[in-house]
Parts: sequence; C-alpha cells; structure tokens
Amino acid sequence: MTTSPVERAPITSVTDINLSDWDFWGRPMAEREHAFRLLRDLDTPAFFAEPEVSFAPPGVGYHALVRHADILEASRNPDVFCSGAGGATNIVDMPAEFIEYFGSMISMDDPRHARLRRIVSRAFTPKMIKQFEADVETAAGQIVDDLIATGSGCDFVTEVAARLPLKIICDMMGIPESDYRFVFDRSNVILGASDPEYVSDPAAIATSLLTAGMELQQLVQDLAAHRLGTPTDDLISALVNANIDGEQLTAQELGSFFILLVVAGNETTRNAISHGLRLLTANPDQKALWLEDVDGRAAGAVEEIVRLAAPVNYMRRKVTRDHVMNGNLYRTGEKVVMYYWSANRDDRVFAEPDRFDIGRSPNPHVGFGGPGPHFCLGAHLARREITVMFRELLRRVPQIEAGPPERLFSSFINGIKHMDCTFY
Repeated sequence: MTTSPVERAPITSVTDINLSDWDFWGRPMAEREHAFRLLRDLDTPAFFAEPEVSFAPPGVGYHALVRHADILEASRNPDVFCSGAGGATNIVDMPAEFIEYFGSMISMDDPRHARLRRIVSRAFTPKMIKQFEADVETAAGQIVDDLIATGSGCDFVTEVAARLPLKIICDMMGIPESDYRFVFDRSNVILGASDPEYVSDPAAIATSLLTAGMELQQLVQDLAAHRLGTPTDDLISALVNANIDGEQLTAQELGSFFILLVVAGNETTRNAISHGLRLLTANPDQKALWLEDVDGRAAGAVEEIVRLAAPVNYMRRKVTRDHVMNGNLYRTGEKVVMYYWSANRDDRVFAEPDRFDIGRSPNPHVGFGGPGPHFCLGAHLARREITVMFRELLRRVPQIEAGPPERLFSSFINGIKHMDCTFY
C-alpha cells in the first residue's frame, strides 16, 4: 500500500476499474468519480474479487451496488441481505477475534440486533438527548473561541472538526478529558489502518487493529465496573444499569458498542464537518446563500454536506437466499457491497449530482445508511453537531476558507486527515 504519487493508466472503461485494488483508492477524486459513473451505467452490477488483507483469506467475491435504487432495496430487505455472517464493515469475513471488538450491532441481524438496539435506544432518552444538545452548543463555542485565538488559522481537521464529536462522545460515555487523546488515537488506527500515517507497516495492520480495539474496550469496561451500582449522569451508567424486559448488556456488548459509537459518532461526523468547509470554500455562491439566513438554511445545507461527504463509503451484506432485485439475480452466499458514496451521486435520483446545492429538495441521500434496521442510530446527534459547528463558524468567522485536503488512504472511510484553514 502506498499513498505516494505513482504513474497510473487513466480509467477509460469499466475494465480499468478494480474496487478491490488498493491503488484505486489512491487515485485522485475526479478519477474515482468517473469510475463510479461508469459502474452506475452498467445494466448489471459489476462483480469483483475480494481484496487481499493480512488478517483473512479472500472469499467468494462481491457485487458492487452503486445505484441508489439497489442500495435502498437491499437495505429494506435485511432478511435477504444480512449484516452478520462475517461483519458488515469489511468486505472479507472478519475472523472471530476481530468480531469480539468490532462486532457490535452494525454487524448483527435480528433477533440479536433488535435486542441490542432496543437496550441502547432506551439509553438515548429525550432528557439525555436534550443534555447532549446543550453540550454541543457549549463545546462548539469554545472550539471557535480557540480558533479565533490562533489569529489566522490552523489544521481545521484536528483543531476544529475532530474536537467537537470527540468531546461529545466522550462526555456522553463519561470518559474523562485526560483520555480524549487516547480515544482519538485508537479510533484513527481502527478506521485508518490502511494509511501509513496511522499504521506504518502493512504487516502490522491486524495486530494494530486488535490492540486498538482491545484498549478501547478495556477503557469502557473499567469505567462500567465502577458505574455498576454507583451510577453517574452518563451513558455508561445508563447502559450498565439498564434492564429492558429483563435484559442487560454484557461487558463484551458494551465494549463493542463503545467502539462503534467512537467510530461512527466521532470519525464520520468530523469528516462531514471537514468536507463541509471544503465544499463551502469551493462554492462561494452557496456560502453566501447560507450566510443570508444561517438558521433558516441550515437544515438543507447539512443534508447536502452529508450527501456529498458520504463519510462511510460502503457497508457489506451477505445474501441468505436466491433473490432477484431490480432485474438481477443474487445467489445464496454471495456478497454485495453497498457504495453509499456512489448512490449519493446517482443522476437517476439527484439532478446535477456533483453540484453542491444547499437548497436541494428533496434530498433522499444515504449518507446515514439506507432505510431499514441499520439506519444510523446517531443521525440526529450528528446533524445537530454539524449544524451548530457551522452556525458558530459562519456567524463568528464567516471569511474562513479551507486549503487543499490531505485525504485518508482508505476504501471504507471518505476521510480528510488534515486540512489547513485560514481567516482574516
């Protein structure tokens, strides 16, 4: 794997595309956009061999679902397109030791998925959500205070976009501020293991992933042991002391849920905020439009940011029985990979899909996943964080602009690692 510039033949036809080749994810964004347009124009979804990874043997291959309609239908049929059987976040089947840490409800099917989501959802009470929203306001204000204090700018990703969701997730769970950096670094490894900045030796990816998962799980389990019987006003206390119809989370379930929350609620929101500033800088007309009515246009602007950012590139499903979907046959045991990033640019659904339009309506993007049982549990909180962060920025430093982004080398996350910002 490498992120260094190399000579690559241009993509001129579908035969030049291999989504399982790491080289593809190192190509410039314009080339990837062109490749997915070619794939969306096929009558039948392209089929690829599975990528080579150090921690698991390749499997049977997968159909690349790149159209909006295919992803919606697969998401609505979890009995046919299941999330378990090897995990939803990797194309290859995860070994058992990985599932211990990364096998939360995102990689489960009913009835186990429904049980876990039911317990977790009860912890997100209106009272708790209201408290989270108040915390978002305070945190975003402090972050912009610190930004202004720099006098000219900073690395927007690490100093602005990453700080808000990291603080909110850690405060929700009752993680002390002294552990914020610990959580931040481990979550970078989990979602950026293919990037040399986070794991320098490709042969060490499996060990690095397992170590990061083990350390995060141990952190939350230690806190949970203390909160059991002596609860405080945080999510760990609510979860370990919750008893829903006689059911409670096991220590392993709590640990893997925390890893999911850190990854889904921290990394993805920070990337949406980072992409948002890049989009506003590249589209000054849309920025000016938003500035005319910061509150009134916020909802549409946030949905459009999430559509084009599509922080999670894909999720995987496995076919449980022979099934015809939109005229194509999928056989038992095959895999499908749902490329949300591509679906959000499908011109069958979105007029001028590459255009950033904060007034786009309707905007049925799948940036938080498709409809069905696996739609993002934290979508409301993510929307709130993005809304409040940009409200603070647009009102207090409206002249802020993004520099060139340094992209995360990953097939799974559409991430920005670093991006300078400037203001005057």
